[in-house]
Amino acid sequence: MAKIFSFLNHIILPLLIIITISLPTSISQLQEPTNTPNGVCNGVVIQYNYDTGYQIPPTLLPGAPDNQPYRFESTLTVLNAGFEELKNWKVFVGFQHNEYLYSASEAVLDDGTSLPGNVSQGAVFSGSPVTDLKTSVETAGDLNQMMARVELVGTQFGVAPPNAPLPSNLGLANDGYLCSGSNMPQGVNLTQVCCIRDLKARSNITTEQESPLQSGDISIMYDVTSAYEKNYWAQVTISNENPISRLDYWKLTWEWMREEFIYQMKGAYPTVLDTKQCVFGAQGEYYKDLDFSIAVNCERRPTIIDLPPDRTNDTKLGMIPFCCRNGSLLPPTLDPTRSKSAFVMQVYKMKPDLNRTQIYPPINWKINGTSGPEYQCGQPVRVSSSFFPNPQGLSSDVSAVASWQIVCNISQAQTPQKKPNCCVSFSSFFNDSVVPCNTCACGCNLNPSNMCNATAPALLLPPDALLVPFDNRTKKAIEFSKLKHRHLPNPLPCGDNCGVSINWHLLSDFEDGWTARITLFNWGDTSIADWSAAVELDKAMPGFEAVYSFNGTIIPDSNNTLFLYGHPGLNYLVAETEARKPRKDPPIPGSQQSVILFTKKETPGINVARGDGFPSKVYFNGEECSLPTRLPISFTHRLSAASASITILLSLFVLMAVLQ
Repeated sequence: MAKIFSFLNHIILPLLIIITISLPTSISQLQEPTNTPNGVCNGVVIQYNYDTGYQIPPTLLPGAPDNQPYRFESTLTVLNAGFEELKNWKVFVGFQHNEYLYSASEAVLDDGTSLPGNVSQGAVFSGSPVTDLKTSVETAGDLNQMMARVELVGTQFGVAPPNAPLPSNLGLANDGYLCSGSNMPQGVNLTQVCCIRDLKARSNITTEQESPLQSGDISIMYDVTSAYEKNYWAQVTISNENPISRLDYWKLTWEWMREEFIYQMKGAYPTVLDTKQCVFGAQGEYYKDLDFSIAVNCERRPTIIDLPPDRTNDTKLGMIPFCCRNGSLLPPTLDPTRSKSAFVMQVYKMKPDLNRTQIYPPINWKINGTSGPEYQCGQPVRVSSSFFPNPQGLSSDVSAVASWQIVCNISQAQTPQKKPNCCVSFSSFFNDSVVPCNTCACGCNLNPSNMCNATAPALLLPPDALLVPFDNRTKKAIEFSKLKHRHLPNPLPCGDNCGVSINWHLLSDFEDGWTARITLFNWGDTSIADWSAAVELDKAMPGFEAVYSFNGTIIPDSNNTLFLYGHPGLNYLVAETEARKPRKDPPIPGSQQSVILFTKKETPGINVARGDGFPSKVYFNGEECSLPTRLPISFTHRLSAASASITILLSLFVLMAVLQ
């Protein structure tokens, strides 16, 4: 035994001095190990060594030295110098210089976060692929089996060479160890601690704690409903929490980090059934007796889609609450029961996670649809376990084994290529000219054969021109411009190219109130089911009283947004259809309209005609529409007989179109 101690103290530890390690976050005060001579550790030695670094752009010196970025290269070393094997090692590094970690060899962040990533609050590393550190006794001092060496590369701020950006502390995140650095040699570029075995000790490093549920535009719950040694069942629930946005034909992706694969799935399905990565990979080598011909997917980044409604009661693929809706997530304001989607899957794990408690959710989630806004999702956050109705019909609820939440919000940084799918025109009782949708509001065909001006402002139109497709408006627009003695650009402005257009018309303005009429036009060849629209009126919304032909409600927690949707049976905005005499008459758009009543009692001083009666934003099916850059000019504030005739004329045209 004395020879073993001599070997550890005089051979292993000197070799350790050249190794380094790092961790971020904060841990409580480390406890003093007992019966350890100065500089000797008969347990687990954790060492962090700063190797090199240099200044990188941008150059902020000398004005802002604390914000100057520097590259750092460090080594984190974990050596098992004790008598017991260290299973599933986890080490905490208390980064304290706003570190942003670019890469880490032979380890992963224990919370599943992918790199590059921010570790400025500290981080817990776990071994990958080497997760267990054996003892010198059972390996005859083989450092390759006793030690893990992690090369770290990243960016830190404010610590210029030759100073070393060392962490504030180090620690072992495994239970049963007490760590201290007071008796361990330290250096200018080196810090290390010794962790002694103590069965009563519990790690004071929280590798994952439960956080409260967060709100977002879309919330995704990853609930583990049952766990076994080699696999587990998880339910994924997608909830649309945005009151006006929707998602059609959603696609969900994530990234497995620990070689997991999907063996079974109900309520949804991957776009590709691919198991060759398992058959020819480590999964097939380990699960030699598993039938991979019936496995669902082995991709590291699968893409999941919803099932069609006819699979709802399919005993093999369906029978999951909230499944099989063809990928539609409606706004909860429209229908709370149809704002969720859910599916379940059986996930097989790989070494070293082959026990019931080693469960890691996938990371890097993304969700999008064929229409709707772009979303940006955060990483999974451990939350309190979800509860589900008892499958046996009892009154007691059943708790999930573990739950994580992924919050996705509408991206504010839309790509330049992202164009609206809808546009708005303005008109009023006091002006016989309609301000149409903007030129190229939803994009333009820049083909040279398309002889139109993509930058010229759209021509003002007569009211009846709104009822025909853009290609049929040219004659009306030219005649109207000549009648009003307006300039005609050559070539003429391009169209708006929008599949849906919305006309907002000021219908009347009286002493005690006012009315507006909203008309929706569908110029596409596909009917739109369960349509919805939202209108923001910054000053007028407190005076809202009624919508006559639609359902209308003010968005909760909002004092300026009116949400509109169709009554049962009228929730379809039908597609464009041919006229009765297609050779003579232009196609007819699908349309719906309603009058909206406002009172001025709650909005004293409102100036409807000068702009307060026009919306600042308009949404259709959750997507923001393009608004005109100008308003109808107001020459009067009251309804005149002449302007009333124009209003009646437009109403008659719309009514005739609807009746056709």
